[in-house]
Amino acid sequence: MDGDTLYSIGDLARRTGLTVKTIRFYSDQGIVPPTGRSPAGYRLYDLAAAARLDLVRTLRDLGLDLPTIRRVVDREISLPEVAAAHAEALRAQIRTLKLRRAVLTAVARHGSTPEETNLMHELAKLSEEERQRLIGDFLAAAFGDLNAGFAASMTPELPDDPEPEQVEAWVELAELSRDQDFRARLRRLADRWQQTGLRPDPAALARDHAVPALAAGVDPASPEAEPYVTALVDACGVDGPSLLARLEEANDPRRERYVSLLAVINGWPPPDSLTPALDWFAAALSSSAQINPAR
Repeated sequence: MDGDTLYSIGDLARRTGLTVKTIRFYSDQGIVPPTGRSPAGYRLYDLAAAARLDLVRTLRDLGLDLPTIRRVVDREISLPEVAAAHAEALRAQIRTLKLRRAVLTAVARHGSTPEETNLMHELAKLSEEERQRLIGDFLAAAFGDLNAGFAASMTPELPDDPEPEQVEAWVELAELSRDQDFRARLRRLADRWQQTGLRPDPAALARDHAVPALAAGVDPASPEAEPYVTALVDACGVDGPSLLARLEEANDPRRERYVSLLAVINGWPPPDSLTPALDWFAAALSSSAQINPAR
């Protein structure tokens, strides 16, 4: 083809690889109008029309709709502007597809019921803003005025391309965050912590103090446990009964489960379990002179 020649719709079809029917459709829509007509009334096209048709085909292959394509070729909107908007839309679609894949993989792996599958899908497809709102409500209810200090370490960040286990962890964590009894339990711990000004958390201190006792195999009900109990009571600055109540309340499997799920979602190393330390000190305190002076 040269710049001075007009070509029939058949010639244009052979050049572009599109069908005559497709070219006629674009022509009828005014997207690639003919340059002129032959004496017999047949449509004729020049090289500019052929180039326009190539652009239309490319944009259609990229998924743009015809009204948008028409505005681009008519220069009503710029191609970079359209490309940026379309790329963002595709990013959202790709993320949705990846989430769906992760949900289906999890369903296939665990044989979930229809109800569980529906819940998993609904929670997995929440937007980032919706997820942040859900967790924000949980943290505010659970920690009150202390929320600002806990937000960074307690907020899940589901990646754009999550693994199936991250989707499963997010769904379970989201359900856990809506547990009103769990929220109330955490709030009581936070309020007591704030009122007493204990720093750090007695549960964390119990974990650290229990390490040598557990390593040495000390029986929590034995006299050998008393020095460890005394050291913890002194470190926390409260009496034995108050400390026992705090540790028993902190020893909630839901709290540990939340932290474990958080690590999976955020790609953090698995946290150390507090349960062995809390169990050991609960037993040791219950048997110690701190609780039973007659011992």
